[in-house]
Amino acid sequence: MSIIGKPVLYSYWRSSCSWRVRIALNLKEIPYDIKPVSLVKGGGEQHCNEFREINPMEQVPALQIDGHTLIESLNIMHYLEETRPQRALMPQDVHKRAKVREICEVIATGVQPLQNLTVLIYVGEEKKKEWAQHWITRGLRAVEKLLSSCAGKYCVGDELTLADCCLVPQVFNARRFHVDLRPFPITLRIDRELENHPAFRAAHPSSQPDCPPEATK
Repeated sequence: MSIIGKPVLYSYWRSSCSWRVRIALNLKEIPYDIKPVSLVKGGGEQHCNEFREINPMEQVPALQIDGHTLIESLNIMHYLEETRPQRALMPQDVHKRAKVREICEVIATGVQPLQNLTVLIYVGEEKKKEWAQHWITRGLRAVEKLLSSCAGKYCVGDELTLADCCLVPQVFNARRFHVDLRPFPITLRIDRELENHPAFRAAHPSSQPDCPPEATK
């Protein structure tokens, strides 16, 4: 049951969907607590009855905020933008807003779902790396093309947006699966620009309470 008070984010340290929400919360300077949900322990805590009541899709993230429980990362980020417009993460210009949505959608619906844990388990250990490399490369090729017409210092112009929240975790996933990133210079430049930003550093998997000690070495 949702309670009104400090927001609670159900998160997994390496989940890129959780990660992008953590970035948005940090950029908007919204204090929140993290309730870790292991996607691997005991077959995955996201499948237990208690968590299924929170998110019937049995996925992270879920955010309890304002007396409501929200699921799906893009939905959560847009809710934060609509209810807490200070430190805006969407441009005022309607065309720039469309570009932000395009980049977010390509990553969040066209790339990440094809290389998430559930799909990789189904694909199998022998083929999962090749599978992930194929779909991540395909998606980043599209992102790079979009960035070529709208990037400034960041993904869309010179102000941070929701697109940046989505980009950084996806680049991390690309490196995790040893994707050749040399064909994506704009993507890499923006990722480097953001790697030391305080909000992004605080959201990084290595900064999460459920990050295994061996993952930080």
